[in-house]
Amino acid sequence: MRQPKFDNLLRVLSRRAPDRPTLFEFFLNAPLYRRLAGREVVEQTDALAGYRLAIQAYLRAGYDYATVMASEFRFPGGEIEQAKTRSLNQGFVITDRESFEAYEWPDPDDFDYSKLERITQEIPEGMKLIVWGPGGVLENVIALAGYENLCFMIYEDPGLVQELFDAVGSRLVRYYERSAPFGTVGALISNDDWGFKTQTMLSTNDMRKYVFPWHKKIVEVIHSHGKPAILHSCGNMEKVMEDIIEDMGYDGKHSFEDSIQPVEDAYEQYVGRIAILGGIDVDFVCSRSPKEVRERSARMLERTRVRGGYALGTGNSVPEYVPQHKYLAMISAAVGDIEGELPPEGEV
Repeated sequence: MRQPKFDNLLRVLSRRAPDRPTLFEFFLNAPLYRRLAGREVVEQTDALAGYRLAIQAYLRAGYDYATVMASEFRFPGGEIEQAKTRSLNQGFVITDRESFEAYEWPDPDDFDYSKLERITQEIPEGMKLIVWGPGGVLENVIALAGYENLCFMIYEDPGLVQELFDAVGSRLVRYYERSAPFGTVGALISNDDWGFKTQTMLSTNDMRKYVFPWHKKIVEVIHSHGKPAILHSCGNMEKVMEDIIEDMGYDGKHSFEDSIQPVEDAYEQYVGRIAILGGIDVDFVCSRSPKEVRERSARMLERTRVRGGYALGTGNSVPEYVPQHKYLAMISAAVGDIEGELPPEGEV
């Protein structure tokens, strides 16, 4: 395990070159967390066990931080058939003003954020936590109203749509207000998928009207505590990248896909304006050899070594279907080969 130094990621997020190759990942997966953390950590079951698992896994893999949720705050929805592959038109509970007013809106202040303080003594020197949210503004509105229903609602009752976005957005702002002040927290992620492969889910005008003002407030809250704000958002952002950089003021952008814009091209287009995080396409990691994965990762680190503003990672996250040895090949470009130091896959 190398000594964590969160300042390296801060340098990346301020568009500078870190002292050494730096990693960034939104989240891993349960078997990989267990393998990286080790049996002793996995078997713990107290209230801080989830945080401890993330911290030890990220530490063992060479990251300077661990990602966690600040509390159990979320927006309850309806039943869905399959969580991992759910339709955007399943599980909705708000279809009109009556159902909007009947919905029991959760209060972020009713949830416990104290784990962010209680874990202080167990965070290794030089390491920080990065807090992510219970979905984002658009994601939660779509989950509550359904994607098709929302599209109709925008034309049939725009006033209700505005109230719906305000109800979600204001509560997410409060979640970040509660999360940002803790000394253990070094940065925060606003995770909100906005697009398909060809365009944003709503028109650019509607994104600017309903979605972006709340993201701007989230960034302002995070920045008011002197911490960087990271946007994780999937989809084609070509028409709204200027909004992300100039209007909302995000420090880093995460989630890239080769079929939309390879990370190499995104870096060249936005270098010096916003940090580019991850980007080694998940399909590429899955389908290519470990040698090819490592070589592309090494080339990306060399491309960005002097100019800075880049941290190595996948284009999105590390779901269970990503072969572990290929993920390890990717990070080996930054931290060296650690596979031989870990228990065999599936043992923990």
